This record gives sequence, structure tokens and C-alpha cells, in this order.
Amino acid sequence: MQSIAIGLLAGPLHHGDGSAQAGLTALRHQARADTVRRGRDVVLSLLLLCCTLPLLLIVALLIKLESPGPVLYRQERVGLRGRCFHLWKFRSMRTDAEASGPVWAACHDPRVTVVGAFIRAHRIDELPQLVNVLRGEMSLVGPRPERPVFVEQLVQVIPNFHQRTCVPPGLTGWAQVNGRNAMTWTERFARDVWYVEHWNLFLDMRILLQTMWQVLAQRGTSFEGHATMPEFSGSGEQRMLGTNK
Repeated sequence: MQSIAIGLLAGPLHHGDGSAQAGLTALRHQARADTVRRGRDVVLSLLLLCCTLPLLLIVALLIKLESPGPVLYRQERVGLRGRCFHLWKFRSMRTDAEASGPVWAACHDPRVTVVGAFIRAHRIDELPQLVNVLRGEMSLVGPRPERPVFVEQLVQVIPNFHQRTCVPPGLTGWAQVNGRNAMTWTERFARDVWYVEHWNLFLDMRILLQTMWQVLAQRGTSFEGHATMPEFSGSGEQRMLGTNK
């Protein structure tokens, strides 16, 4: 699979004091943390898939009954260090939603089905991405992966946008629990970079707990009159208008 050419940071996220020994120690610590994160992702993803299996089956049936077409669909996204992968989601739009090519969603997008609107509002459409987590293409926590065609637009106006790809993309992230929809692209980018620079397992647990609370309390999942993805007009200050999909 081809990678999108967006530039990559050289070197580890955490630097030592400049000596070879300090650098090796930092690398060992990072490797151990990455191993623990991967183990956590696998265990929690398996548990979530088992616990939500009845819900997944019901949603799949409702999608199939409402409109013709597949229950699931895959979409290319930019992952760790710019490598592209196919992200899985429950289908929430008509099958001809992008017959003319990738487009940004609009307010009250007529392409979204009734079931699709419900599962988007409750983030249920993202549950199939647990399979991406199990495959190692995503983590439970990290910057949300974007589509290559949109990344090509964003890197033109947001310096160092590629910094957010220094960690695996996530099912949820720091930006999603701190503004999610009501922020500019540059504000979201700043939150993603802050997460990359301050990443630790305790921060991940905090984000997971905040995500659970927001979903249960229906906070930050949708905003009245806003679209699922904002149309990017070429300005880094373009206001986001929906639930980052």
C-alpha cells in the first residue's frame, strides 16, 4: 500500500541529554511504553467487541433493512508516519454518496440515512474500527486519522501538520474530548501535537474515561445544525462543523 508523501519527523519523540547512553535509555523506555500500549489496545478491543456484539448485530440489521448496499465500508486514511490504511466503519450514507469523488459533508447532509444519523450521533459507526486496532493500524487513543485527499489540502496551510502522525491514529483523542467539533483546524492540530508531546499511559486512560462519559452523557457527540466533516476552504482557521469522522 502506498504512503502519502507528507513528510516525517526524524528521531524519537523523547530525546535524551545528547549522549549515546541517554538516547538508548530513552529508546528502551519508549519501546516498553509502546509494548504496554499495544497490549492494552488488544485486550480492551477484544473486550469491547465481545461486549458490543449484540449491538453490532442489531445495527447491521437496521442498516441492511433501511437501504440497499453493504453494512460496512472501508475508507483510506493516513496513519502512523504517513502510511495509508483502510479504516472500517458502519455505512451511514447512501451507497452513491461519493459517486463524483470525495467531498466534505454538508449541514443536514441528505446523503446520510436515518439510521446513519443515529449511529453517528452516538459514535456507534466507529465501533468497527476496533478491528483496525486489533490489526495494529490504529490505537484506542490518538489523533483521528484523516483522508489523504484532505491531508493534502491541510498540509498546505498548517505548518508541520505531519507531526500528528508520529503516533498511531486513534479511535478517540485529546482533541475529541476537548472541543471535538467547535474548534478550528489549527486548534485541533495544536491539541493533537500537545498529545504527541505529552503522551503517557495515564493520559490515555484519562481520555478513554472522558470519552465514555461524553458518549453516555451525550456531550460533545454532535452539534445542532453542524455537519459531520467541515468543508475545508483553504484556511487553517476554517471552523470545524461536526463530529470528526
